[in-house]
Amino acid sequence: MTDATTSAAALAPLGTAFEIAAAVREKRLAPREAVAASLARIEALDARVGAFRFVRTARALAEADALLDRSDLDRLPLAGVPVAVKDNLPVRGESTRNGSAATSPVPAGEDHETVARLRAAGAIVVGLTHVPELCVFGTTDGVHGTSHNPWDLSRTAGGSSGGSAAAVAAGMVPIALGNDGMGSLRIPAANCGVIGLKPGYGRVPAGIGDGDWYGMSENGPLAATAEDARLMFAVLAGESTAAPAPAGDSTPVPAGERAPVPVLPDTTSLRLAASTRSPLAGTSITRPYADAVRAAVRLLVDAGHTVRHDDPPYPLSLSTSVLARWTGGTAKDAAGLDPSLLAPRTRRHAAAGRLFARTPLLRTDHRELLRERLTPFFEAYDVLLMPALARRAPEAAPWHERGWLRNLLVNTAYAPTTPPWNLAGWPALTLPLGTLPGSAAPCAVQLVTRTGGEELLLALAARIESLKPWERTAAHHLVK
Repeated sequence: MTDATTSAAALAPLGTAFEIAAAVREKRLAPREAVAASLARIEALDARVGAFRFVRTARALAEADALLDRSDLDRLPLAGVPVAVKDNLPVRGESTRNGSAATSPVPAGEDHETVARLRAAGAIVVGLTHVPELCVFGTTDGVHGTSHNPWDLSRTAGGSSGGSAAAVAAGMVPIALGNDGMGSLRIPAANCGVIGLKPGYGRVPAGIGDGDWYGMSENGPLAATAEDARLMFAVLAGESTAAPAPAGDSTPVPAGERAPVPVLPDTTSLRLAASTRSPLAGTSITRPYADAVRAAVRLLVDAGHTVRHDDPPYPLSLSTSVLARWTGGTAKDAAGLDPSLLAPRTRRHAAAGRLFARTPLLRTDHRELLRERLTPFFEAYDVLLMPALARRAPEAAPWHERGWLRNLLVNTAYAPTTPPWNLAGWPALTLPLGTLPGSAAPCAVQLVTRTGGEELLLALAARIESLKPWERTAAHHLVK
């Protein structure tokens, strides 16, 4: 492929998921055209970005053609939309390697429930994205490849849904499926300038490894716009089985025909708490991420919201509680795998988890204890606004070849703001806001609320997006 052809393929607009699906339903765009455009961008850009472990070129095009045979094509909310899937979730007919040489190359016999829901909604899986081994760390690198931040190729995309976030940020796909056990959706989303939503416990089917890291892991969407994140979440949560109505359309919907995705809550006057304190003892927030929170406060106050600077009463035991589940979940996932094929940092992490399993820490209901402590705070506020990260992401490097303690310290120092909400089981969302000093790379903030508030977070994200829009993809930066 020539340089000119590469640039043209990389810069050809793919459209949002909402736009692609509407065009396919209305027969203005064939599913094959949408998928072929996605595949062209992957071919043009992924050698530099490293988002995909495997691209399903032939199968994706065949599945796009087969979509035309569906009698409900005009009602599919994700009709013809190319989607990437994190490589720890089974996709029928493909192997699930989970970033490791120790996992089986045998193709999966069935789709994971979340993948099945996306396909039932008309989405086409174009490929499986890179993850760190067993999805343990916040940098995506390993034996299968390294994922770079499309805005700054010298930096990691983050982890563990790093490949999925990079694929969306580079404009290779409009949406991607990931999951989050300690921040694995929100960390790469914050690095790469996209939206990452970790749903609350039970809103979306989990089934991630053995026990979902003691109930901390959730599947969720990565998207370049709030509208796409809302649409994908509705599908994953089983709350949208038909195409969304156009914005502002209040026409009654006949039974069995097009139905709107759930109506978003009113966000005209919310009570928000803004905090720049790190939840984990011994870690701090650097100025760029604290400044992003302050910028968001100014936007929201000007928009009519009530914002107070207030810090949640995080317990001092929080670090130990999440570390026990982080390592303990890894120990479960590593059981039965050949340890000689695991990276040293993974083996050490699993070994620490086996030690924690001998203590009462993994038998104590720390979720309920944390909720009891934080509930009075969240009764006073609708949403907590806080930093998405503490500092800029580490370099894109072979972190899997480095020591366990070094990985642990680097990960904890740069992403201490995400784990509490996995332990609490409450919804949390990161979204872009501004850029990092001296860089095109995005900065980001995080929104948190209590059980059942995913739609509220998505509505507030849409409001912030309307007040301070962000550049949707880094494609122009990648072909300079």
